Amino acid sequence: MANPTRTQVAIIGAGPAGLLLGQLLWKAGIDNIVVERHSADYVLGRIRAGVLEQVAVDMLTDCGVGARMQREGLVHHGIELLFKGARHRIDMQALTSGSSVTVYGQTEVTHDLMDARQAQGLTTLYDVGDSVSLHDFDSAHPMVRLTHQGQSRQIDCDFIAGCDGFHGISRASMPASVLKTYEKIYPFGWLGLLADVPPVSPELIYANTERGFALCSMRSRTRSRYYLQVPLQDRVEDWSDAAFWNELRARLDGPAREHLVTGPSIEKSIAPLRSFVAEPMRLGRLFLAGDAAHIVPPTGAKGLNLAATDVKYLSQALIDHYRDKSSKGLDLYSEKCLSRVWKAERFSWWFTSLMHRFPDTGEFGQKVQEAELEYLVSSRAASTALAENYVGLPL
Repeated sequence: MANPTRTQVAIIGAGPAGLLLGQLLWKAGIDNIVVERHSADYVLGRIRAGVLEQVAVDMLTDCGVGARMQREGLVHHGIELLFKGARHRIDMQALTSGSSVTVYGQTEVTHDLMDARQAQGLTTLYDVGDSVSLHDFDSAHPMVRLTHQGQSRQIDCDFIAGCDGFHGISRASMPASVLKTYEKIYPFGWLGLLADVPPVSPELIYANTERGFALCSMRSRTRSRYYLQVPLQDRVEDWSDAAFWNELRARLDGPAREHLVTGPSIEKSIAPLRSFVAEPMRLGRLFLAGDAAHIVPPTGAKGLNLAATDVKYLSQALIDHYRDKSSKGLDLYSEKCLSRVWKAERFSWWFTSLMHRFPDTGEFGQKVQEAELEYLVSSRAASTALAENYVGLPL
């Protein structure tokens, strides 16, 4: 084993959660090293969420990486719900005293954070593969061991932040005897298509139809992201671009079909949907954040935003530890995060259950969904509840 490297916080995972945590700690003068299983290009190639709550927008701005987001991000004050062939707008700004969301792709967020970290000369170890192992995090002297560029390395640290996603080593390193998990697997997936075509509508359209769910989203004024609910057994190879566009048209209303611009796909993939929570989010000096601790179906646009709020709580707790010698934030980290996580899990499950066609509920289930949607758009109280959860509950 080579001579160990010393840092204050070892961050596992160079996705947006890990990089954002690193940026916030750097601004506070806290040394950190980021370790990533894959290459930087691989991380940037992952197509993910694109809706940011104001909390996430403010965090990116405050830590100095928000300039391009402020220029290119699309501020949305509402969403549209499509059912029974007609669209109904939920005015989030009016229902929440001025709140909004910003459409800015997770890939762009990651790019901005990577560029900032590189400009600051901070250490990120990419392409470490499956070599990472976490040790002694139940003691005062945790360490991370890995192989980087053919050399064995050891990172001695005060804390380990596990930001390495659902399949990462961080949660897997916690003993099963102390970890309790909750999971729901949904009986369908999302077929997503990215194309350089203008969005069909200025705001997101969530469609409930007898043919299944559809979502019309965007990444910019010239790049669109569309989704279709598909059976779990479907494969991407089963869906040509033409078949995708034809099915999307069938799930839209007349005006949307007329305005839909089609084009060749840049990326096309199928993602399964699950709800997942691991408790606790801390063991000793190991802290889980983001997808390492929880997964939500993408319907409610909560995945990246939950990761950002985890990072907000964790960064502040670490700052308090080093600046004020206070352990209160660290001790309360898991409890505070999980309180917010379960509220977002509930909303994401509810919105998913409302908008998708479930194979076991049949026509009765479809009628009940339509009745609830009619109530939702006609009741200010119900619309407000949707809007409050969509833009993000207060910290």
